[in-house]
Amino acid sequence: MVFEFFDKLENAVRSRLSKRPILYALLSGIGTVLFFRGVWMTADAFDFLTGPVTLAISIIILLVTGVFVYHFVGDQIIISGVKRGKKLAEKTEAEIMDETATLGEIKSLLERIDKRLNELGIKPEDKLK
Repeated sequence: MVFEFFDKLENAVRSRLSKRPILYALLSGIGTVLFFRGVWMTADAFDFLTGPVTLAISIIILLVTGVFVYHFVGDQIIISGVKRGKKLAEKTEAEIMDETATLGEIKSLLERIDKRLNELGIKPEDKLK
């Protein structure tokens, strides 16, 4: 119940703030800094949380949750490196539109394939084998 409330609240706030990107960035920055300040001050209350111990704990948490590489490198950079392509920021609008059109064509083709497999009576679990 509480989680549903905050989930709906988050969606509403994100929807409104997305129309005001500068305000969104400002509020996000303030929230992030205050969060880190709170974590920092809490960690200072424990004598055993020295620099190396804190670093080790944080790396373990980030690695286990899968956030380490995502946060510090980002999936777009990894994908562009694997494809040996340009970063999103380096692409022209025409290149982005071309990729979007290609993805649309691929989606359409997959939908036709899925429809044909259904017509042939192939079940979804059979499609994955």
